[in-house]
Order: sequence, then structure tokens, then C-alpha cells
Amino acid sequence: MNNVAPTTFDGVLDLVRHGPDTWVGLSAGYSWGRIYGGQVVAQALWAALQTVEGEFLPHSLHAYFIRGGTVDEPVRYEVDRLRNGRSFCTRAVVARQSGGAILHLSCSFQREETDAEVQTARMPIAPDPDDVRSQADDWPWIMERRSMVSYPGAGKSMGWVKLVDPLSDDPLTHVCGLAFTSDTVQFSAARSIHPLQVPQEQYRDRFMGASLDHAMWFHRPARADEWHLYEWDCHGLRGARGMTVGNLFAADGSHVASIAQEVLLRERRST
Repeated sequence: MNNVAPTTFDGVLDLVRHGPDTWVGLSAGYSWGRIYGGQVVAQALWAALQTVEGEFLPHSLHAYFIRGGTVDEPVRYEVDRLRNGRSFCTRAVVARQSGGAILHLSCSFQREETDAEVQTARMPIAPDPDDVRSQADDWPWIMERRSMVSYPGAGKSMGWVKLVDPLSDDPLTHVCGLAFTSDTVQFSAARSIHPLQVPQEQYRDRFMGASLDHAMWFHRPARADEWHLYEWDCHGLRGARGMTVGNLFAADGSHVASIAQEVLLRERRST
């Protein structure tokens, strides 16, 4: 495989087979030095999809971020075929670098079924993405975020996200794209209820933050290269951990996914 860091989402999914049920992928060059968690989830899900028959679609995933990945080393994805059933199949994926495992992902796939469809989740009122300032300084490529302000004490965050480059119509590419974008926006919900409130530009100096674990349930398809809205609530902070739960909506109000993530929000203290 070439050693050129990907700059598009298609490049992120360009995994190379390295033996039975094993794939290797490269990381984009993130300014903060660690691999973005959403990238590892998306690549792990893509690796799992290579072992699943085409009529099965992802309906849920559960991931533990074990340690931060380094951007200048390939990631090896080892897939375990836990079960193949008539309606559902299950896979486990371990993502590794030379320092050890960086992520463990369990994911389940369901054969398409026609049955009752009811949506009770309602898309919140939000400004049009064209009316929200882009955070281009953080994501100049692959993904664009347009987040609303989370005021102190709100315990909520919300933002529009999309992948920058147009994708094919392959629904599996888009579901991996949504997994990629899902590890974002939620930190503001947790930060807003922390007793220590500092300006945004001081957060990295005053706090250590990371995603700890991540779960996602897919309800309806959506295009990852079109604006989609994340809405997050933080249920509380304890032990430097914040529990956030959220919903993902397409621009037309369709409830695309439900998400839960525990985040690390540790105050840096002088020793």
C-alpha cells in the first residue's frame, strides 16, 4: 500500500487486504496528533462489511476506544465472524497499531425487512447550515462542521455536519460516512455543564478530552455528503466522565440514528 495520508473520505475507506479477514488502512493527518475516533470506527465498520453478504446492512455498533492511535502508522483491522444467521449476523473488529489495540468494535447487521415504520423523534429547531459559521480551522478537509453555541449550564449541543467530497450512491459508503461524522459535536454538551468554564481557545490547555466508548443504532439511510444534524444531551459528569446521548437527523427531518457516547473530560491540574 502507498503511505500517502488520505485527504478524502474515499481515501479513508481505501483499506488493503492483509490476509484472511484482515485489512490495513492509513490515517489522515490530524492537527492534534492522534487519529480521530470517528475514522477508526468508520474503517473498522468498513472492514467488517467486507465479510458480510450484500443484503445485510448495519443496524448497530458498539465501540471502545482503548488508546489513542498515532497518525503516522497504519492501522490493522482484524475481523472475527461471530455469527452468520438468516436475519442477523455479528462481527467483532480489533484495530491495532504497534503499541497494541486502539479500538474494539462489535457490530450487527440485518437483512432488509418490510414491517411497520414509525418515527417519534422530532428534529429540533435549528438555523439553516448556511447561517452557521463553518469551523474550517478544525476540519479543512474530509468533514465540515457548523456547530451552534452551547451556553454554560445548557448540557446540550447541536451542529450540522457533512463530508466534503461527493460520494457514490453506495449505501454502505454512506453508513460508514455517518459513523465517521458521529464522533463530533457532543463534547460541547459535556463542557457546558463543567464548573470550570473557559474560552474555547483555552480548552486544550485546561482539559484533557477523549472519546471513551461509542454506540450507534441506524434507523434510516441518509447521505453522509449532505448536511445532517446532530443533537446531543449530556446527562451528567462524574469521575472525569460525561455521558452524552444524541440523535442524528437528515435535513428533511428523518430520524437517521440514535447515539450514545461517554467522553473523558479531565481537568489538567498542576502537580
